[in-house]
Amino acid sequence: MPDIPVGTQIFDLIFHPTDSIVFTGLLTGHVKAFGYDEQGNHDSKFAVRPSKRSCRALAISDDGSRLWAAGKAKSLYTIDVGTGEIVNTIYNAHDAAINRVKHLTTNLLSSGDDDGVIKLWDPRKPDAIKAYNHHFDFISDFLWLSDWKQLVSTSGDGTLSVIDVRAKKTEPLAQSEDQEDELLSIVPIKGGQKFAVGTQLGILSIFNRRNGWGDCVDRIPGHPHSIDTLCNIPSSYPSSHSTILTGSSDGILRAVQLFPTKLLGVVADHGEFPIECVAVDRGGEGRWVGSAGHEEVLKLTDLKEVFEDEDGKEDEDEDGKDGTEGEDDEGEAEDTDTAEPAMEDASQEEAEEPHEEGEDAAEESSEDDVEPEEKKRKRKQDKDPLQLVKRKKGRNEIDAERSFFADL
Repeated sequence: MPDIPVGTQIFDLIFHPTDSIVFTGLLTGHVKAFGYDEQGNHDSKFAVRPSKRSCRALAISDDGSRLWAAGKAKSLYTIDVGTGEIVNTIYNAHDAAINRVKHLTTNLLSSGDDDGVIKLWDPRKPDAIKAYNHHFDFISDFLWLSDWKQLVSTSGDGTLSVIDVRAKKTEPLAQSEDQEDELLSIVPIKGGQKFAVGTQLGILSIFNRRNGWGDCVDRIPGHPHSIDTLCNIPSSYPSSHSTILTGSSDGILRAVQLFPTKLLGVVADHGEFPIECVAVDRGGEGRWVGSAGHEEVLKLTDLKEVFEDEDGKEDEDEDGKDGTEGEDDEGEAEDTDTAEPAMEDASQEEAEEPHEEGEDAAEESSEDDVEPEEKKRKRKQDKDPLQLVKRKKGRNEIDAERSFFADL
């Protein structure tokens, strides 16, 4: 599908839960809605400008009739999706710019600002129901756990917190230790028992619900730049419980499988523009994934084509493998189950080469005979810039990488 030009930078996007409509929040303060079809055609539905200041966050009701917008103006706007008109405005909803909005239940909405303040709203009332100030830096993302009626938030202060919206106290149910890194995004994996959190340093931190929220239980390196946004793939795919889409500031939207860790491929490339947001249509169960960076266009990518192509490549690779390579792959999968990514295996194997070459020229010759076969086995992952960067890093930090994974 061709890109949808919007005329300026996109800060947030969200899909209609049932119709082929996508909404974008723009730098100019506009909220623009576009319709699209399976043939790649798109048209403008409406454009409204609640404020002259940037629109950073969007949320939509379960039935798709109401759209909420917020941003630097510190106000919360309600837009009628059918008419494209603003039907309600809560001025100065926060004392700082609003960075994130999340629709939780029929009559419950959450918002988070640049000062770390979280507020709960009943859209029918003019004032906030509750306000929480346990964070001291910007709220980067929200995750709603409907089974426990809990709101999980990530913050630039390096902590993750859990709020029980039913509790009377304005204190979090739990808050993690300082992760010493900005937490930028969060998605559930493994059926909601675990959670992947994207960080400023490009590490995926894994939290286990059964182990509490005090600290992460796993850290998966590999991304060369910050992981600004995360998204689940539709549940119709076999590996959906452990496969996520990661949007990084290097402009690459990747499909990454966890446990074992494996790069499935590049979904979209935004060049040198950081990816601000990513979402899948039809309530996360659709065919199209939308991603936006700083290049003033909305990219819509067909997930079906991406994963079908990847499945075809995997089948071809498996047909061409011999018994030895199959054993290597099986061992590699076992290592990644203990938090050692497959991408690190490639780096460590190559990191041994300089030592062997310095010891004996004959050993160097024997390694040359084996190395092309090993590289051929890893080549489908090396196509992604993520792998190229990790290889260089592995050579320069041999001891550090080994000691780090030895402790896990």
